[in-house]
Amino acid sequence: MISAVVYADGQAIEYEDLAAARTAVGTTWVHVTDATPEEIDAVSSAFDLHSLAIEDIKTDVRANVQEFNAYTFALVKSASLTPGDTTFDKEVTTTPLGLFIGPDWVVTLSTGAVPSIQRVMDAVGRGDERLLHRGPDFTAYRVIDVIVDAYFDLLDEIETDIEQIEEEVTISTDIETLERINDVRRDLLSFRKQVWPAREAIGVLARGDPKQIQPQTEKYFRDVYDHLVQIVDLTETYRDLVAGARDIYLNTVSQSTNEVMKMLTVVATIFIPLTFVVGIYGMNFADSPYNMPELGWAFGYPAVMIGMVIVVAVLLAHFRQRGYL
Repeated sequence: MISAVVYADGQAIEYEDLAAARTAVGTTWVHVTDATPEEIDAVSSAFDLHSLAIEDIKTDVRANVQEFNAYTFALVKSASLTPGDTTFDKEVTTTPLGLFIGPDWVVTLSTGAVPSIQRVMDAVGRGDERLLHRGPDFTAYRVIDVIVDAYFDLLDEIETDIEQIEEEVTISTDIETLERINDVRRDLLSFRKQVWPAREAIGVLARGDPKQIQPQTEKYFRDVYDHLVQIVDLTETYRDLVAGARDIYLNTVSQSTNEVMKMLTVVATIFIPLTFVVGIYGMNFADSPYNMPELGWAFGYPAVMIGMVIVVAVLLAHFRQRGYL
């Protein structure tokens, strides 16, 4: 779907003809979402977009900024947590968005849906003066800003998952808890791979290196850059929290295993002398002067049983005194 708007004389005028929109007086914004190959070709032809930049959008490479003769190309990515297509409950999905910033026009192009940009389009429909009069670079800033703001929503959702995990790890040794920890670790790693390149790319715009970025717009890109720095810091903090939760889980499992092993050791220790006694008295050799004299004693059996009970009682008292029971 292609939307073409020209900002002129304090109002936004929609165009259907891309060539007419580019040559119209004012600032032109062409937004293409869920772009088909035909739509991509039409926009590329109308604005003379380089094939390498288009290829970057299609192949989903890392965020970057490139300067061409007539425009500056910036590739950013929207990110969201969506239900997993395989065995994962959630996973980070991204949609690449290419921004082509020209002298009096800006083209935003994506092969998928980027819902957050609709807020900027709605602002255009309401006649937002800041968008109408501050040029294509400011429009590009607003688009990038709403995408970066959506990163905070994603982190808030991950933070909620981390809080639930931290409540579970101290009391649960279920394998499902470990799976949730690993899921969040995977999401954070995937998200980290997106925000680090984005921070570097926006840093180029914040310094005003491209000639299409006006000096008065640099401060707005610096604000977005500061947000990305904060997002990177939060991502690293959450990774540390998840790593700590994983350590707590493993310690809880280890402690539970130690308790089981301690109980098995106590039981085995109790049965060692009992096994020794019954082993000795199980050697019932007949007709020999070297046989055990107790074999002929009338009270031999009850005496052995009472002796074994006493051994068990003494060992239990000892283990309880040592804190093993």
